[in-house]
Amino acid sequence: MMKKYLWSFALSAIVLAGCGKKEEPVAVAPAPVASAPAAAAVNTEEKVLNIYNWADYIPEGMIASFEKETGIKVNYDTFETNEALHAKLVAGNSGYDIVVPGSVFAKPQIEGGLLQALDKAQIKNLANLDPAIMATLAAKTDPGNKHLVPWAWGFTTVGINKTKVAKALGKMPMPENAWDLVFKPEYTSKLKSCGIAYLDSPTEIIPVALHYIGKDAYSNDAADYKLATEMLAKVRKDVRIFSSTMIDDVASGKACVAIGWSGDMNIAAVRAKENKSKDEIEALLPSTGALIFFDTMAITKDAKHPNNAHAFIDFYLRAENAARMSNEMNYPTANKAGVPLVKPEIANNKTIFVEADYFAKMIPPSSFSNEAREAMANAYNSFKKGN
Repeated sequence: MMKKYLWSFALSAIVLAGCGKKEEPVAVAPAPVASAPAAAAVNTEEKVLNIYNWADYIPEGMIASFEKETGIKVNYDTFETNEALHAKLVAGNSGYDIVVPGSVFAKPQIEGGLLQALDKAQIKNLANLDPAIMATLAAKTDPGNKHLVPWAWGFTTVGINKTKVAKALGKMPMPENAWDLVFKPEYTSKLKSCGIAYLDSPTEIIPVALHYIGKDAYSNDAADYKLATEMLAKVRKDVRIFSSTMIDDVASGKACVAIGWSGDMNIAAVRAKENKSKDEIEALLPSTGALIFFDTMAITKDAKHPNNAHAFIDFYLRAENAARMSNEMNYPTANKAGVPLVKPEIANNKTIFVEADYFAKMIPPSSFSNEAREAMANAYNSFKKGN
């Protein structure tokens, strides 16, 4: 238990140090509060809530528990990439009340008026959130924490099927830097035999490629994208899958090495064991660092059920629900009050709750200009097509 508190303290110290001076106050209370009923205020909305979230990203039974407690019927749909969610929001009339964008996309969505400000009086459990993470979001994405509430966080990294990778590499040793497995031709030429998978998303692949070649992962310089594309072109022939179903692709053995999300790699490891596979799947910690991400809940500007949305957010922020998220989905929670309730095998997994010295190596999220986003999409499409 003490180790969990030490980790939380270290995380807070590192994130706050990385943020520098906050320009706006962080609107969270200093201590957790007791769980409150999901809907304390009088709510005259129809008993419906429409949620749009990432696939494989909610504990089993959580929606049913909310429905039973509140009588609100939840329509729960999923998407595979930030790009898919963003396109739906930009088109307008999405039909959703709650969406879960990555913080890199959430910033332009806030600036574009696509998300509405939260009524914090309806979210008593905001006090459970880690002030350090809220400070990061305030500094980088959402000044004053007016629009976003963390769903979970993690990092983009390299995942491997240790059994298949060892066989494919033969006598060749594992590299010191795990990024070499997916970006260095000496390794990719061997690993293509058991399958290399990349997430099918420009905002996941191009930033890690930029990081690998020593550039700013969130560069707004078009010249940097040209260099990243040149590097990626050298391994294009070795990439088997551009994946929107990464957990299944890794767990089933379609890919032995992948660029993916840390939590998904840990979910794939669990799923492989459930399928009685003898292969061992592992998320790696590249020596040069991985890219942190924060996925955040937000209420759409045209939400038809904003009170129900606030009720769900408050329900999700209960300490016990936050712990369920980490325990079942293998992603670290941003809910400080929930950390003591996380199972030891999850809390002590260094690829879920990373140690403080490695956390300091990781690259925090930022955002892109419209020009950079276009350059990134062009670079990725060129790479994917093999041009």
